[in-house]
Formats: sequence, structure tokens, C-alpha cells
Amino acid sequence: MRFFSALVLTLFMIFMLSTAAFAGGGGPPKNFQKGVFLEVDRAAGTALFQASGSDTPEVLMLGKEVDVENISLEHKVMVTLEEKEGKTYAKKVETMFLDLSMSKFITLMVVGLVGGMLSGFIGSGGAFVLTPAMMSLGVPGAIAVASNMCHKFPKALVGTYKRFKYGQVDIKLGLTMALSAIVGVQIGVTVQKAILNAWGNAGSNLYVSVVFVVVLVVVGGYVFRDAIRLSKNDADDTASPLALKLQQLNIPPMMNFKTAGVRISAWVTLPLGLATGMLAATIAVGGFIGVPGMIYVVGASAMVASATELLIAFVMGAWGSLQWGLDGLIDIRLTLLILSTSLIGVQLGALGTTYVKDYAIKLVMASVMLIVAISRGAKIPGYLGDLELITPLEPFTASVLNFISFWALVAALGTAGIIITTVMVRGMMQARREERAALAEEA
Repeated sequence: MRFFSALVLTLFMIFMLSTAAFAGGGGPPKNFQKGVFLEVDRAAGTALFQASGSDTPEVLMLGKEVDVENISLEHKVMVTLEEKEGKTYAKKVETMFLDLSMSKFITLMVVGLVGGMLSGFIGSGGAFVLTPAMMSLGVPGAIAVASNMCHKFPKALVGTYKRFKYGQVDIKLGLTMALSAIVGVQIGVTVQKAILNAWGNAGSNLYVSVVFVVVLVVVGGYVFRDAIRLSKNDADDTASPLALKLQQLNIPPMMNFKTAGVRISAWVTLPLGLATGMLAATIAVGGFIGVPGMIYVVGASAMVASATELLIAFVMGAWGSLQWGLDGLIDIRLTLLILSTSLIGVQLGALGTTYVKDYAIKLVMASVMLIVAISRGAKIPGYLGDLELITPLEPFTASVLNFISFWALVAALGTAGIIITTVMVRGMMQARREERAALAEEA
């Protein structure tokens, strides 16, 4: 048994290292470059461009899709290139790093606080709120994903420690899933880079949004239905029928998870961790697969699953940050701004879990998922237009969809903050009443 477990571990480590060499490899291919414009000749329709890591500038022809008036000199950009008639054309030019105003500065800090509360409370949620929020502020999809992953691991470390003190973290389950999650991160980073290199930032934004909508609706709808069922009975959840069947499979190596109260085959937990890591690297979100997976597939309680996910998020967040950092796609300003308030929020969220039943955690998770799905779904037509897959949107239509996207995201943040604060305050008041009643009875 030990030999078999060691063999599985060795195979995963070999695969992890081999994919690391590919995912974190050299620069992007020739059709995609990062760098700065040094000069622009509007009359000739050309620009002098210096790619990152190159000492020699090159002259690019500006394609008709490029808005020459909006090209900023000495400002780092992502350029999609196209070879045509022996000349290199800049087909699309996108600013890599957001210009911060005071309103955006404050918005990011508020979003970080609520995202931290979600992470501490449900073990996930920070990223699936933060990534759309940053994209709504104008941050390119790849930059939002990379910066969120960088801010994730220190926040997750704080949340893990806080909830470990409450006895909610299953270290063995977390590390087992984190092993395969690292492999999933490597695959996910490769997929995201391939999309970015092939279709530029518009393709990356479309991919992130479509995956968000599909997974959020499917998982969020299922979790919401389960939360309503449990709330009617005012009871904690029990293992799902699927989890009970999988626990009966005796496929070595079998693993005992003490805190979760589960004995199950490693061949159930490893694929689940792989899927969590892939989503975390491609769209900066893995928890809304990891947490429901541990609940409905492994059979852990919502309390233990949400806490253990924080440990997994720490491991794969640290590894994913290294991969994105090698490509220079992390905006450290955004990372630090969000982190400054999310570290406070994650402790408040973790504190709230000590006063609520399992169904309250599920209710918060599902509510935010479904509302964020609306926010991201409203952006999809615009991205399809950018890629010329559909007729570009009329200005009025684009404005209406952006309005819906923004306010749906605000609603998601408000809903999360209100529900978490309400259940936490009610739980604390109930705990104090019970404590006073117990003291009175003793007296």
C-alpha cells in the first residue's frame, strides 16, 4: 500500500515538473508581444515598438483596427501581431496595467474587503468576485487572473490559520488535493496562455466570462437548491448519495481524513484537486469547484470543506503566482490594494463560520455565484463583437450591458456583505443568550 502511494506521488511530481517547464517557459510566440511604443507616425501609419526583453526596437505597421489616437508612449502594452505582405502589423493594442484614479483605488479596497469576507466564510468567492470586478474596472482578463492569484495565497494562509484554530481544517485532505491541484494549475496556465497568444486580450476575456457563467450557473443552482432544502429543516447537511457511494469504493490507496470524518479512495480526491487547480489558473477561481466537490463528492461537511479549501488555495496560489510572475502579467499595485483589505475581511468571514449552520454557508455561496453569473454574462456579447464573431454592438446596447454588468456585481458584493454580517451578528447574539441562560441555570 505504501509503495503504491509513493508511486502515485512520484508520477504526479514528474508530471508537475514537466508541465512547469512548458507553462513557465520563455516568451510568448511571435504573434503576441509585450512592450512599449517609443514613437508613432500617424501620417505613415507606423510605430516604433520595443518588445520586453529586447534591446532593438522594430517598426510596426498599424492595422486599421488600431485606434492611433489612444496609443500612449512609454506605457506597457500587449500587442497582437499579424504578418501580411511581408510586413508586421499591429492588429490590436491593449494597455496592460490600469491607470488608477481615487475612485478605482477606493473601489478595489472595498471589493477586497468583501472578497476577503467571502473567502473566510465559504473558503472561496474572493476570486469569483474580484476577477469580474477588476475586469469591470478595465483590467485585462489575463492581468486580473494573474493579480488575483498572487493576492490569493497570503490571504488564504491567514484564513487557513484562523479556521485551523477552530478545528475546521482537514490538513491531510487539503494537502492531498493540493498535490493534484498544482498539476491542474500548470495545465490551466498553459491553456490561458494559449488563448491569450492566439486571440489576444479579447479572447482571454471571452474565455474567462464564458467559463464563469457556465460553472457559476450549474454549481450555484445546485448549491442553492440544496441550501433551501436544508434551511427548511433547520439542520446541518449530511453526506450526499454520490459521496456515500464513492466512499464504498475500495480502490487502493484508501485514505482516512479525520477532521472530515471520511474514508475514501485517493482516486476520488486527486481528480477533484486537478479540476480545482485548472480552474484556479485559467480564471483565478477554483474554490467553487473544490468546495462543492468536497461536499458532494468526498462527503465532507460544508464547514470543513470551506475551511480546507483555504489550504488548497494557499498552495496553488503560491505556485500559480510564480508561473504568472515569470511572464510579467501580475500588477503588483492591484495585488497589494486588494490584499490590504482582504486580510481583514478573511478573518471576519472565518469568525462568522463559528456562529452559523452549514446551510448558511451554502446559501451565501450560491447567491453570490448566481448574481455574478449575470454580471459576467452581460459582458459576453461585447467580447464576441471585439473578436468579430458577431456584429459589433451599437453604443447604446453596449452601454446598457455594461450598466447591467456593473450593478449586478455591486449587488453580488452587497448581498454577500449583508448576508455574512447578518448571520454573524445573529449567531453571536444567540450564542450570548445561550451563555447567559446557562450561567443563570447554574446559579
